[in-house]
Amino acid sequence: MLDEEYEDITYFKENGFYEKECSKCGKTYWTRDSERETCGDPPCDHYTFIGKPIFTKPMDLAEMREYFLNFFEQRGHTRIDRYPVVARWRDDIYLTIASIADFQPNVTSGLVPPPANPLTISQPCIRLNDLDSVGRTGRHLTTFEMMAHHVFNSKGKEIYWKDKTIELCDELLTELGADAAEVTYIKSPWAGGGNAGASVEVMVGGLELATLVFMNLKESKNGTIDVKGKMYEKMDNYIVDTGYGLERFVWASQGTPTIYDAVFPTIVQQLTNLAGIDHELNDPKYAQIFANNAQFAGIMDVSGSANLAELRKQVADSIGMDVDELSRIMDPMEKIFAIADHTRCLTFMLGDGIIPSNVKSGYLARLVIRRTIRMLTDLGVDVPLSEIVALHIDNMPEYPEFEDNFKVTEEILALEEEKYRQTIERGRKIIQKEAVRYQEKGEKLPLEKLMEIYDSHGIPPEISKEAAKEVGVDVEFPDNFYSLVADMHSESGDKDEAASGFKYTEKLERLPLTKRFYYDEPERMEFEAVVLDAFDDYVVLDNTYFYPEGGGQEADRGMLMAGTFVYDVIDVQMYNGIVVHKLNMVDKELLINRGDMVIGQVDKKRRMAHSRHHTATHIINDAARKVLGNHIWQAGAQKTESRARLDISHYKHITQEELNEIEMIANKTVMENKKVQFENMDRTEAEQKYGFGLYQGGIPPGKVLRIVKVGSDIEACGGTHCLSTGVVGPIKILKTERIQDGVERLEYAAGEAAVAAMQETESLLRDSSEILSIQPEILPVTVERFFEEWKELQKENEKLKEELAGARTIKMMQDAEKIDDFSIVVSVTKGDGIDSLRMAAVEILKNENAVAILLSESDGVKAVAAAGKNAIAKGIKAGDLVKIMSQAVGGGGGGKPDLAMGGGPDASGIEKAKTEALSKIKETLSS
Repeated sequence: MLDEEYEDITYFKENGFYEKECSKCGKTYWTRDSERETCGDPPCDHYTFIGKPIFTKPMDLAEMREYFLNFFEQRGHTRIDRYPVVARWRDDIYLTIASIADFQPNVTSGLVPPPANPLTISQPCIRLNDLDSVGRTGRHLTTFEMMAHHVFNSKGKEIYWKDKTIELCDELLTELGADAAEVTYIKSPWAGGGNAGASVEVMVGGLELATLVFMNLKESKNGTIDVKGKMYEKMDNYIVDTGYGLERFVWASQGTPTIYDAVFPTIVQQLTNLAGIDHELNDPKYAQIFANNAQFAGIMDVSGSANLAELRKQVADSIGMDVDELSRIMDPMEKIFAIADHTRCLTFMLGDGIIPSNVKSGYLARLVIRRTIRMLTDLGVDVPLSEIVALHIDNMPEYPEFEDNFKVTEEILALEEEKYRQTIERGRKIIQKEAVRYQEKGEKLPLEKLMEIYDSHGIPPEISKEAAKEVGVDVEFPDNFYSLVADMHSESGDKDEAASGFKYTEKLERLPLTKRFYYDEPERMEFEAVVLDAFDDYVVLDNTYFYPEGGGQEADRGMLMAGTFVYDVIDVQMYNGIVVHKLNMVDKELLINRGDMVIGQVDKKRRMAHSRHHTATHIINDAARKVLGNHIWQAGAQKTESRARLDISHYKHITQEELNEIEMIANKTVMENKKVQFENMDRTEAEQKYGFGLYQGGIPPGKVLRIVKVGSDIEACGGTHCLSTGVVGPIKILKTERIQDGVERLEYAAGEAAVAAMQETESLLRDSSEILSIQPEILPVTVERFFEEWKELQKENEKLKEELAGARTIKMMQDAEKIDDFSIVVSVTKGDGIDSLRMAAVEILKNENAVAILLSESDGVKAVAAAGKNAIAKGIKAGDLVKIMSQAVGGGGGGKPDLAMGGGPDASGIEKAKTEALSKIKETLSS
């Protein structure tokens, strides 16, 4: 453990604290109260601040945030702006879960400097792992602001460490008016994200207000320090990582029964009005119920395997109240509290550009949306989600960006509500089918299947339970269902595995990094280099002008010349900074050795096509943002020689008018012939200057970023580009399609490829016009007229077919063989399709005593059988007859007792098919 990491903390000894062991849980804690026996953390202690605020002055969110930030500014910390709640700078998590997440991994690892040191921030965070506890415990939130002060120390440059951190916390609480004797600091070693360190939890009145982490360890196989079952070693740098809960500080300052009454008083009141619920905290008896409930709500955490009904009973017993009466009061209010919280969560999610979908952060947004809609439905509140979000925005003037983006947010929520309704309508049958299937096996519908159904079809467990009950099946799901689902989707699997799969990795480990000159001289296509190694069909050079595949751009191709030998370069890849050239060795021997001088020649036409398409991608992405909104985010891209594609996050299909506008803006940027600018910048400086839109095309590694500016688009990009937008040439959008929910794909061509694409389109128009002997400009009108005429002819054709079938049927019935009262129709023709045979069979079925076997030699054999009502009663089934006929011609078929269809490829068996089917009819009728 980390006991030794607490030994150098002198603040407690020097300021009258007693080190104690909690009489209930056994944890070590520090307190100024010599008589205290418990640590202050529920359930060892209940809330004591309800009705008796901890701080002198009640504050709202804005007041408390400003107080905190100003406090640390006055003590030498630089205030920095918040980061988005979607962690654009990370490839391991989707949402910003703590203030320290803003600086991971690059700042915390020491790779890049922090934006300020020391610094203070109030960072909005989202955590969904306690989703089912929100509203029920009185304290849980999905969205919260983590007020913090951070210090990034390094060897020889310490700003402050453990004692000063605790001193600042103590001073802050005292200034706010907390009773110093009530404050406890609990020893609580921390580990997470590959790091660990000593930590203390700060408790006042039974409420955890802050956590002070002293991060100085990193996970290591060779480590000697055991923290929670993993081994760690000391880092060169050491970090003060603090977290102060803004909402909890506000709650502590007001002493309201729940955190929701303190944080969302206006929203809660408006929601209770809409639901027709009286939530009058001025009523002493009513307020006391909530206060008592909140004081014991520390046990109401359903994020684990706890059962809500059992927990509710424990709370009811603790406050001396009937559990049913407590549930009657608390259930609707818990939904109100959760809706208030969830809609604030959505305000941040959608306001920061998350588009609901079935993947990544979009999945989590949709999860919150659908849970909120479900609770509104339970309360009978019929109000658009956007109206509640608008209330939050009105109460958060410190975030003007949410007001700016509200039009998009409103439209997204309206579409999501409609999708949810459609999901429920089609989902009931899906769940009923699954429930019955498991019941027939004598099993209950397992949790894994419920979660799979939610993942695949979006059917909430409450709906699943209702739908299954309609078919007599009981379905059970845990109270923490949504937390489990959220936990499954909270981390990304998109980490880069650059060197994986290359079988010669060990050969590269001893080589120096390749000098890459394709950025320095982008128009140079011929160069000299020294061979560092050559093996199999791969060559590694000391420098190269060949661009290796990356960033959605295909690799360069070209030639390597060694003396009189010439080799085609067919692929180029980079592994951990070393560029590997793959040669075409078909019918050749590799006669290149280490130390040889070679000449490389890049295929200029291919390179220019890639550069045009890469620059065009930046231009198209920027134009899409201007037309569709600032929420547009690149979800993927590919640049080839003949065309390119860009996948963007968007909540609906792109219209043709929008496509035209995007194309027009893109080509205006080209015609402006703006210089494409390149700049290498320190990562932190670039993020502060340009924001996280830099990472549209992915998150490049390293301390220094290559910044590419194309018009008003600014991104960190490692691709090759044109030197000015004019070189891109014309940009032509070829098509758009939805590749998955929430992601639209644009395909386009630039330069010569665009001209070729337009010429191909013109050729199609010209050829079509020539076939119709008309001018191209009247082609649409002519095609429309021909189409309408074709539809009329189709109708007339169907009508004639029906009349012909009727006439043929009359003839068939006249020629039918009679067996007792039954008419046996047998017909073998040539050229009739299955539809013609079916229409004839339908006519024959009008006679309840008729049986028909109809065969036609048409692309093999088509077979249709029909049996009237009385024939079926006698035991004749059309499906059996079709099977007999189909098997005789080498095929298969089937259908209903009255009408069936089939056939097979072997026309030589048609006579056998007729004979065997007729025999079956006669045998059945005579039995």
